[in-house]
Amino acid sequence: MKELIVKDIMVPLSEYATVSEEASLKDAINSLETAQKKFKLNQYTHKAILVYDKNNKITGKISTLDIIRALEPKYSLIGKSNPLSSIGLSRFGLSSGFLKSLVKQYNLWNEPFESLLSNASSQKVKDFMYNPSEGEYVKEDASLAEAIHQIVMGHHQSLLVVKNDNIVGILRIVDIFKKICDSI
Repeated sequence: MKELIVKDIMVPLSEYATVSEEASLKDAINSLETAQKKFKLNQYTHKAILVYDKNNKITGKISTLDIIRALEPKYSLIGKSNPLSSIGLSRFGLSSGFLKSLVKQYNLWNEPFESLLSNASSQKVKDFMYNPSEGEYVKEDASLAEAIHQIVMGHHQSLLVVKNDNIVGILRIVDIFKKICDSI
């Protein structure tokens, strides 16, 4: 039996939601909704948007968490002052009381929700997108086992798939999961 490689399971870039770095949050959400309607992949819809620069190169991505985080601009203050915040502070055993104290200390979610939504909708994607690290890329001809190892060890939801230094797709954990379940 042929060994599965990343290319066998990845979602091609042409079938994924993409948006320019210069687009607004509202544009990004519209792109995601369009991709979800157009490409019904298995039973799992897209949960992220890939971001391209002026040269049409993928430079980042926006997850559902990034979109929610963009609603409250003061989260960027926590990220700049605490390098661990990008990892997730609760993973370090910090109490819920401490995490709640951050809400008070930084006045998070202090404005009316409608006001936060209105302000965030025109925010540029480049201001809140996520720039993947070196460990979030995988070659399209890599074995599925290698990709799974990267996802598990890095706690990633997806990996960007590369061919000749160009992003050609995305390998999502949900598609790997589906393949495993179908195979079992």
